[in-house]
Amino acid sequence: MDINNKVIVITGAARGLGLAMAEHLAEKGAKIALVDIDFDSVDHAASMITDAKGYACNVSNEADVEKLFQQINNDFSRIDGLVNNAGILRDGLLIKFKDGEMKKMSLDQFQSVIDVNLSGVFLCGREAASHMVQSGRGGVIVNISSISRAGNFGQTNYSAAKAGVVAMTTAWAQELARYDIRTGAIAPGFIETEMTAQMPQKAYDQAAQMSPLKRMGTPQEIAQAVSFIFENDFISGRVIEVDGGTRI
Repeated sequence: MDINNKVIVITGAARGLGLAMAEHLAEKGAKIALVDIDFDSVDHAASMITDAKGYACNVSNEADVEKLFQQINNDFSRIDGLVNNAGILRDGLLIKFKDGEMKKMSLDQFQSVIDVNLSGVFLCGREAASHMVQSGRGGVIVNISSISRAGNFGQTNYSAAKAGVVAMTTAWAQELARYDIRTGAIAPGFIETEMTAQMPQKAYDQAAQMSPLKRMGTPQEIAQAVSFIFENDFISGRVIEVDGGTRI
């Protein structure tokens, strides 16, 4: 896909990885629909990018997502691409037994992450694909997974969601190819974001040392991988690990 003049929707775009993707794709000439749950934040982010507009949406709410993509299609007259980036963390152990006391991960703690990180990807992917098919122009859907999809200590909910994201990416590649829609996934390792910046220094250093490159990745390096999937027309249904060689 030639990114120039294409309309690309990015969820979780008010800051961090999503904003870096928006800026990178905009530099290549894309028109960007930035989506996040807080309108003021996403509107401010959109104001810093040429040919961009901000939208507030809870991606786990079906009715809100349907309205969102209809509004984006009305505003831009087309939808060519989607980056499913929105996600949350609610880490915790499945169970913790200490001094005779049993603590369990609550269903709410599990389900809240599944709702945003997996169901949200499903809803946004479904709506984007629907508009792409109706337009007859095809498109590209990129889903952001994680190296944690292989299973990570203290991340039962997050790991399950991110593994599901890759499985959906593969299924969609098979189902949507007939409509000239490609899919791809990115599995980032530890990346320098506002979230990792809040880690205790010891934990931050340990995370950085997990990579043979002995550093964290940058949001720009994830953005480059996203644009690579958009621009290479023979990539579909695959996950690209951008992790500096880290293995969990």
